[in-house]
Amino acid sequence: MANPTQLYRRNSTWRKNVLRSLSTEIIVNGKITTTLTRAKELRKVVDKLITKGKKNTLASRRLAAASMRKIKTKDGTDALKYLFDTLAPKYKNRNGGYTRIIKLPPRQGDNTKMAIIELV
Repeated sequence: MANPTQLYRRNSTWRKNVLRSLSTEIIVNGKITTTLTRAKELRKVVDKLITKGKKNTLASRRLAAASMRKIKTKDGTDALKYLFDTLAPKYKNRNGGYTRIIKLPPRQGDNTKMAIIELV
């Protein structure tokens, strides 16, 4: 297993931006297909974002906004607003474990392990 600080063998800025984009996409779309390694790292980020959404304070909104992209959902709502107003109340009585990882066959070409990560 790779050292978590050297995941993807890229620099920390690249890693942070990829996880930021993927976490926003999973919040907006509900599920995405990605590599297994990224899905496992993404689970940590998404669970923390939803937990911040459940607190629903100004500080938690600012922390969540700092780690999300500013994109719109399908119905035109901002992703941050969607997280706090729609998604977080859905998980009000759930203590963690907001995502599910489903393994897929390896990708053609480079034989990388693939997975679907989705909100439960």
